[in-house]
Amino acid sequence: MDGEGKVVCVTGASGYIASWLVKLLLDRGYTVHATVRSLDDPNKTEHLLALDGAKERLSLFEANLTVDGSFDTAFNRCVCVFHTASPVLLSVDDAQAQLIDPAVKGTLNVLKSAAKVQSLKRVVLTSSMTAVMFGSRLPEHGDVMDETWFSDPLVCEQKKLWYPLSKTLAEDAAVKFSKENDLELVVINPGYVIGPLLQPALNLTSKGIISLIKNDKEVISGGIYRLVDVRDVVAAHILAFENPEANGRYCTVAKVVSSLEIIKIVDKLYPSIGLSERYKDGECDEPLTYNVSRAKAESLGVKFNPLEVSIKDTVESLIEKHFLSF
Repeated sequence: MDGEGKVVCVTGASGYIASWLVKLLLDRGYTVHATVRSLDDPNKTEHLLALDGAKERLSLFEANLTVDGSFDTAFNRCVCVFHTASPVLLSVDDAQAQLIDPAVKGTLNVLKSAAKVQSLKRVVLTSSMTAVMFGSRLPEHGDVMDETWFSDPLVCEQKKLWYPLSKTLAEDAAVKFSKENDLELVVINPGYVIGPLLQPALNLTSKGIISLIKNDKEVISGGIYRLVDVRDVVAAHILAFENPEANGRYCTVAKVVSSLEIIKIVDKLYPSIGLSERYKDGECDEPLTYNVSRAKAESLGVKFNPLEVSIKDTVESLIEKHFLSF
């Protein structure tokens, strides 16, 4: 129980990654302050309050990314803040209002509140591989992306990649603020996150897996996924706090795979669905364009789940929660 007696905060606690983070922090003995947008919404709170250890060591706080000082109370007595809260939207009417402001101003609001707390040792920020891979030169065949790759806001803007832009600008702002205010910041850059769900709402990446299993050939052809298990992403966050040597950013991707490979694994696990009719042998041999280095994440102590385990646990969870049926 490494966390005994330590108070930490998780922002955006009802989200996919954050819910698992709250669970595993409680399992490790931490006292957890968790922020949600509304304490009156059972979809945001019930699954958290039902976790083991929640009754004794979980406190929920209402906080809003766009309101100054909104996180002050939640951060009181904390030694670490895990900032996961950020909107995940792929189609927006107003990118600035819906994505960029909540991501950038929200991150700065969180860091400003963190800087006021004397006991606070470190902030662990959930960024994204989308803040890594959209530079002036996109990854090509044979490339191995690592932490030295950075997305370029101008490229994101030109290509209208609003979500990658929001994550890139938020990470940049966090790094700058932390340096200027003497805050220890560690950044986690997860890929496409899969694995079992704790929250009742269907998250975007799980929706994508459902589309892949249920949809037509268009979804299958040409898709490249930087897959990682939600439990490995959460392990990276906790290790980023617990390991005093942790620094900078950590790309967190188990494996880069094509959509056809995912379909083949699902077909092997669930042959009765008949997915094999949707691909011909040999179609899966298309060369993948690039890879992502696991070296820095593994040096932190992250032990990645095998892909088959992550995919099986994702599908089982989606079936159990009635989001997917065969």
